[in-house]
Amino acid sequence: MTFIDFKKLLLDAELTIPKFTALIKVSEKNIQAYKKKKEVPNAIASIAACFAQMNKSGVDYKTLINDLELVKKEKKGAGFSKEKSKSKDS
Repeated sequence: MTFIDFKKLLLDAELTIPKFTALIKVSEKNIQAYKKKKEVPNAIASIAACFAQMNKSGVDYKTLINDLELVKKEKKGAGFSKEKSKSKDS
């Protein structure tokens, strides 16, 4: 799917890219990187298509997704961040 088609689906789902990334707990930078590639991966495209269709059908998909209690994954080996967390624990 092209990035433009992806953005159209987000509009149909009444989402912006920042709101989409916050909802599915992924980095906004990752999604914005697809803009340069001019296409989005199948999984992201599928999610956007489902959100658009659910919104069109009147399904409160935002609550459904929030109820999953997704957790944003942090980068591993992100420089000094590990040291900071260790020193706070000591």
